[in-house]
Amino acid sequence: MDENDWKYHGEGNKSLVVSHIQHSRVLRLLKYPSEDAENTHQTTEQAFQHILNIVDYSRNVMKPLLGEKYVHSGEVVKLPLDFVRKLSLKIQQERPELRCDKVMDTFSGCGLCLPNLTHLSPCHFGDRRPPLCVEIKPKCGFLPFSRHVTKECKRKVCRFCMHQHFKLANGKWNRLSRYCPLDLFSGNKQRMYIAIKNLLEEPQNNLKIFKGGELIYSCRDDAKQQPDLNELVQHLWPYFHHSNGHQSSKTVLSEFIQVICSALLSPGDSNRSGEQRKMQLSDSRVHCEASPLHREHLRNGSPGLPKDCVLAKILQAQMMDNLDIEGLYPLYKRVEQHLEEFPNDRNTLQIDGPYDLSFLEKVKTCPEDDGTVEYAVAKVLQYRVAMTAKDCSIMITFAPCGEDEKLQPHLEIQPTKSRFASSVSILDLDPKPYESVPHQYKLDTKIVNYYLKSTITTQDTPPSSLYSERQDCTLLFHPV
Repeated sequence: MDENDWKYHGEGNKSLVVSHIQHSRVLRLLKYPSEDAENTHQTTEQAFQHILNIVDYSRNVMKPLLGEKYVHSGEVVKLPLDFVRKLSLKIQQERPELRCDKVMDTFSGCGLCLPNLTHLSPCHFGDRRPPLCVEIKPKCGFLPFSRHVTKECKRKVCRFCMHQHFKLANGKWNRLSRYCPLDLFSGNKQRMYIAIKNLLEEPQNNLKIFKGGELIYSCRDDAKQQPDLNELVQHLWPYFHHSNGHQSSKTVLSEFIQVICSALLSPGDSNRSGEQRKMQLSDSRVHCEASPLHREHLRNGSPGLPKDCVLAKILQAQMMDNLDIEGLYPLYKRVEQHLEEFPNDRNTLQIDGPYDLSFLEKVKTCPEDDGTVEYAVAKVLQYRVAMTAKDCSIMITFAPCGEDEKLQPHLEIQPTKSRFASSVSILDLDPKPYESVPHQYKLDTKIVNYYLKSTITTQDTPPSSLYSERQDCTLLFHPV
């Protein structure tokens, strides 16, 4: 518990992560708005319970749904307050400015200890090149199919692509991302390749790359400057350098993307021989009209995802949202109305947990709509699980290994001339608050309305009368 043995690793909206410089461990610590630092910090018991809920939800709910091999739940730890305060001061200067509106919890001394997934464990390889780790936040991989959907555009354009326009207008980003989650989840290698290429060109919050545990590629802090792909190629070159000649930047990036695709489609430790069972969605749910892909790229259709691959597992959990927020919101209101009359039922209905086998059973065996509050609660719980799956991250860690090195089949990927040992994990599996449903309903309306307004405006803008397309123009400069 020496603060000098730990370094800043990264942070999200609600927590901050530090990694140990020697051991393959990270600590995840809660944070809250800096203006509330002195007033509303949680007691040790509250913070401990909060983190315990995260662990229970990950272990008892998400792990059975996503697969044992992909989920690492971690454990709650109590830390000396002196260590936490010194650590907070030490890492403050390394934090991005845009994240400093929140401060680390230095009052409770509670944290979550997890394996450092940017490392390969056990790291027994003789190769001196450190492992590479790609973190992808894939977002929602299907179009809604609920009869409750009122705006037709939601059946044609995915949520991520619509949200891009809204974020651009609000100043969250300066450029539209060309990444479309439906391309990544398609199982079509060509579409997946282009999806990852688009993520590399515009990572936003959806892509990070680590080398030996150090962040080497992500969205810049100010988001105005695009990250340098040439700089990334310099990092990647030693991993994809072949003795038969010079590798161009394009070839290096191409091989890197192929490794990522192979890891995402790998069926894990299931039997690799024979025909893989596929998870297949109807064509109407896997093509987004806003995707930059041309129709000729889609002519071969989508072969679907191998049933045990990480993307299929995530997609299955996401599709528990089978009513869409528009169909779910009336059920949320039904629950609210019941709780107003019977507030003590909040515990028996497991609105806030405990996240145990009973909670998982409610999620997996939802009854037909019989007008009861039990049905409404089950659908709200399913929606919350789907929201967790829509916001999770995938960590793909791989390291070169020699020709003679023997690996278990599920640890090896060889999509290119290079041979790699790999591991795939899913993280960011926190429970989504019950209270967030109204916010999601309002946000959905704002995103869709803004998208319709912005696309209609673009379509309706008359062509300029100054010149017609493909006609030469002369630019005149006049002295002022």
